Amino acid sequence: MTGFFDTKIEYLKGVGPQRAALLNKELDVFTFGELLQHYPFRYEDRTRFYKIREIQSDLQQVQVIGKIISVQSIGEGRKKRLVAQFADETGIMELTWFKGLNWIGKRLVKGVSMVAFGKPQRFGGRYSMAHPDLEPLSGTQEEEPFFQPVYTTTEKLRHRFLDSKGISKILKGLLPLALPKIPETLPLPILDSLKLVSKRDAIKEIHFPSGSDALRKAMYRLKFEEFFFLQLRLLKLKLARTEKFRGKVLDQTQLLTRFYKEMLPFQLTEAQKRVIKEIYADLKSGLQMNRLVQGDVGSGKTIVAFICLLVAVDSGYQTCLMAPTEILANQHYEGLKDFSEQMGLKIALLTGSSSKKKREEIHRELVSGKLHLLVGTHALLEDVVKFHRLGLAIIDEQHRFGVAQRAKLWAKNEDFYPHVLVMTATPIPRTLAMTLYGDLDISVIDELPIGRKVIQTVHRYDKDRLKVFGFLRKQIEQGRQVYIVYPLIEESEKSDLKSLMDGYESICRAFPGYPIGILHGNMKAGDKDFEMTRFSKGETKIMVATTVIEVGVNVPNASVMVIENAERFGLSQLHQLRGRVGRGAEQSYCILMSKYELGKDSRVRLETMVRTTNGFEIADVDLRLRGPGDLSGTQQSGITDLKMADLSKDAEILVQAREVARKILEKDPHLSSAENKPIADQVARLRKNELNWSRIS
Repeated sequence: MTGFFDTKIEYLKGVGPQRAALLNKELDVFTFGELLQHYPFRYEDRTRFYKIREIQSDLQQVQVIGKIISVQSIGEGRKKRLVAQFADETGIMELTWFKGLNWIGKRLVKGVSMVAFGKPQRFGGRYSMAHPDLEPLSGTQEEEPFFQPVYTTTEKLRHRFLDSKGISKILKGLLPLALPKIPETLPLPILDSLKLVSKRDAIKEIHFPSGSDALRKAMYRLKFEEFFFLQLRLLKLKLARTEKFRGKVLDQTQLLTRFYKEMLPFQLTEAQKRVIKEIYADLKSGLQMNRLVQGDVGSGKTIVAFICLLVAVDSGYQTCLMAPTEILANQHYEGLKDFSEQMGLKIALLTGSSSKKKREEIHRELVSGKLHLLVGTHALLEDVVKFHRLGLAIIDEQHRFGVAQRAKLWAKNEDFYPHVLVMTATPIPRTLAMTLYGDLDISVIDELPIGRKVIQTVHRYDKDRLKVFGFLRKQIEQGRQVYIVYPLIEESEKSDLKSLMDGYESICRAFPGYPIGILHGNMKAGDKDFEMTRFSKGETKIMVATTVIEVGVNVPNASVMVIENAERFGLSQLHQLRGRVGRGAEQSYCILMSKYELGKDSRVRLETMVRTTNGFEIADVDLRLRGPGDLSGTQQSGITDLKMADLSKDAEILVQAREVARKILEKDPHLSSAENKPIADQVARLRKNELNWSRIS
């Protein structure tokens, strides 16, 4: 049976080797199965015929039966257009073409009943339709109105008559052959309880809907199935991990209690306490922990990580914390060093800049067990870095690390796997988190530390620049410091580098006598550190920078962030940048500068930033604007390559599918019952072309 769906498309009537090669290259469609899953992306409603007098401007598309009564060529050269008067018994409208005039002209036959389909627009007292879909009226069209599927195609395919209609024609030939062979992939009880149509009906109706209700049911069925098998796979991974990988029991709390009583510098929020309890339950459970902690910028993830490290060290194990950049690793090290030394723990920092002598000392103390906590960058992954007993590995901003890198960290012990805690300050919408990290347990720190003031965000245009500069002067006179960020999207973009340097010069002119620093990715690591240190110590008052400062730089006295050309940044990046201020007790500000003319999406992004500082709300808007593929990054590509479902619109179906998958695995973890045979068979089919989806372990 599977063999039929693996048949190469060149063997399908109307395709052949040349067209098949084009479909392979342009649409990545090679087999009958892949062609069946090349679903329409929209439908044209051909279920109703309008009379010309019934047409309204607000109608998206209309279908009219009429006859051409005259054809006229108007204008000269590039402005030439073809205009046909198209009439029915109720009135006259114009059909207009601006391209392909010779070819169109030959097809315009007067006095023959035709069907015109397109978007109506009113000019003067008459309606017009530009480049309508025009064809002779056939008997079946009047008797059987329908939804016309519209398929993705390309310019090269159109040249070979494989436009949307051409693809539709091929599918019309394939469907009668395929339908009897399509297996049911979900058990009868699921179909009955959720009132889902069969897989066969769903495929038939998605390509050639018999009506709007049938189309809606087909879409729901296919979206549910897509989410169901994705979630089933992730939940099976989770189940397999807990069965296969037992975790060391880490349950000692003497150090933790002492830290709470004697050294904790501030009161923990309820969210932090809740997350610590969830992690502690994992550590002492005897099962290997794989937990993701999501916390907005400045929500206090590092202190949560340190408290969990204390449990591991107290239980006789070593720990490590890996960050994606040297700046961030340095910051974690500086932040944890005082705490560690007060607790009598040995901590070290390992990065690409560590000297040979320092590295050798770290390696010795790691192997002997003398070193309790190692903070570092990718340098931790080197084969030479060996631990005595690594009990807990913490990864910060995990989306910056690939699968192989994480697996390397996981395999640092020969005889057991460490517990893994992943932290991210990038808020991920719930639907995306359930999909990208569905095999992890997820904790959320959704409160800001006590006493932290909400950052005030405003949007200003270039014409307001003098007022903005005046505000910056007042802030600096009050002892504050300022970031001014330019959009260096690619470090190699000369125009962007020039705008940064021009900006730096104009800031120097506008603020004579003020010490000003500059920071960008083309600078040497030592120069970057020098500039950042000066700013941290308050020696420079204004830091002109690119997005190098996006992740993790912590200067509590910096209370103003100006983002130039804010319309060029993505929402999540704007939110990350804003998180560099608001680190101290003073009121902080974020000023978004932009030109006056803005596109629709840019305006939504800037309005969202002004309206809210809630990272999860911002992430939801970002998901709607950009789609899941862009947000998930290259490591996760594949997991969001959904053919029907949409993470930004179909959250309810996703939650339902995950719950159904969870209940099935709870009763039948190996899918061995007769009832679940359709699921097991489909899982086996999917496994054949399984993607290397990202996971922690």
